[in-house]
Order: sequence, then structure tokens, then C-alpha cells
Amino acid sequence: MPIASPILLAEDDHHGVELMLGVLRRMGLHESVQVVHDGEECLDYLHRRGQFADFDPGNPKVLLLDLNMPKVGGLEVLHELRTTPALASIPVVTITSSKDEKDILEAYRLGTNAYIVKPIDVTSFMEVIDHVVNFWGQLNEPPPEGIPTT
Repeated sequence: MPIASPILLAEDDHHGVELMLGVLRRMGLHESVQVVHDGEECLDYLHRRGQFADFDPGNPKVLLLDLNMPKVGGLEVLHELRTTPALASIPVVTITSSKDEKDILEAYRLGTNAYIVKPIDVTSFMEVIDHVVNFWGQLNEPPPEGIPTT
């Protein structure tokens, strides 16, 4: 039975996934990551259904969430997280290419903990991911599972 992952990465861009996993490899955390490629997979992982039904229970320490994903968008994922008591305490870092003010406002309204626009430059992108994962994945102490943050 696979164990629950402390970092959940919801990203549909394979190049972005590889860059993020490269940073995590350097940090020694690549085995602590579960990658999902769309919002539907993200929700399936969090609810332990479908291909994730046999995974051990437990929430990730942080969800790195892209907004523009197929099947179910990141804002819809965020809404479901914040309205499901057992998932509401999961820290969410939105990492997206969208600088649209409506997306930023809606993500915060729905309860994202941070909103980061992906840098275009690869080196800058990798530095941002390093900082994000170091803080949210290692330094931050999330609230106990099932305790809503709102």
C-alpha cells in the first residue's frame, strides 16, 4: 500500500513537473512527492478514490497547485478543499502562469495560502520552487488534519 505523500504537486505541464522534480531531487525530497496531472486526479488523490484508493490515509503537508489544468481547474480544486472539513487545513500554494487579477483575487478568496506567478526564466523558476518547498514542505508546521483553517 503506497504511503501518503508530504508534498502533492498538481501540474499538467510535463516540463514544469520535471523542473520541479529536479529541484526536489537536489533537496533530497523527490521521493516525498506525489504528482497528479489534472484537477480530477488531484481530488481523487485527496479523497483516496480511483487509482489512489489503496494509498495510506493522510493529507499532504502542502499542495502545490496549478490553476490551469484539464478536467477540473485549480480554482475548483481549491474550492472543494476549503469546503471539505477533512481537507480544509491543507496548505495550498498556487503556482501558475496567470497574472490575471481575477484569478489572484479568486484564489485568495477561496483560501490559497500563497499565490506565485511562475517565472519564465528556468533558473528563476527553479529558485522559486526551492524557496517554496523549503518553507512550505520543510519549515512550515501545518495544522492537524481535519481542523478547518477558516
